[in-house]
Amino acid sequence: MEAFTKMFNLQLVLFAIMIVGVVARKKNIISKEGQSSLSNLLINIVLPSNIIASFASDVSSDNMAQNLILALVISVVIQVVAVLFGGKLFAKFPKNKKDVMHYGLICSNSSFIGMPVADNIYGSLGVVYVSMFQLPIRFTMWTSGLALFTNVDKKSAVKTILLHPCIISMGIGVILMAFNPPLPTFVSSTITYLSRCTIPLSMLIIGCILSDCKVSEIFDKSALYFSLIRLVIFPAIVFVILKLMNIDSVLLGVSVIMSGMPAGSTTAILADKYDGDGHYASKVVFVSTLLSMITIPLLCIVL
Repeated sequence: MEAFTKMFNLQLVLFAIMIVGVVARKKNIISKEGQSSLSNLLINIVLPSNIIASFASDVSSDNMAQNLILALVISVVIQVVAVLFGGKLFAKFPKNKKDVMHYGLICSNSSFIGMPVADNIYGSLGVVYVSMFQLPIRFTMWTSGLALFTNVDKKSAVKTILLHPCIISMGIGVILMAFNPPLPTFVSSTITYLSRCTIPLSMLIIGCILSDCKVSEIFDKSALYFSLIRLVIFPAIVFVILKLMNIDSVLLGVSVIMSGMPAGSTTAILADKYDGDGHYASKVVFVSTLLSMITIPLLCIVL
């Protein structure tokens, strides 16, 4: 019950900040260009700082190396299942909606929401596991995921993955964790302070993205169906399988929570950019994000 209360309070905080983002965007306090700048700031500076800070902190766990590899393997299996079979779950819907929902299943909001949630529940160790968990997601996002909306240039996709700031920051973090070199105080403090911006900045951006949704058009059956798959069924399957494997409790928790994240904000961004159904994609992101405020605390009770 304590975990539920803690997670529920966190979700209320996240939701409140998200509403601030919605209002700020609707009132044009944050312009469209400003929203884009905030997203770039989050992805290129704040999230990488959060990852580096987590790896550089004093994290320890039994069989740490084994668990890091296992986190990667679990994520790979989940992504393979999502890519190969996700489309079949939405086969009854029109192609424009099917592609959006399939992408939303492949690419969850593991960065903007998942990382802050894992940090709040499990601390730096949770962020380290999430960072490993995200590697396959980054890969499928720019390959199989992007292919749902446009043709993919494999060479460009690989370059995008390898040069992604979050991937580079993981490499830096692994070096810091392995060799523990002494850093100047001002450097470590700067990274720490930047990493603390993750939660408010993430939720402000999500609020901006969701501000275009009309409440009267939000809750249609397909968006609710997607949310059921994404937020309930997917993490339930992962929980049962990993529980039977008797893996590390923190890794189990991170895997289940990451499997129960709402559709990633890139679902709406890429659909809109490549002439997909951007309006419907925004609806799917909004509904799944809103309902996750309920389902994520419930997952914490099970865990």
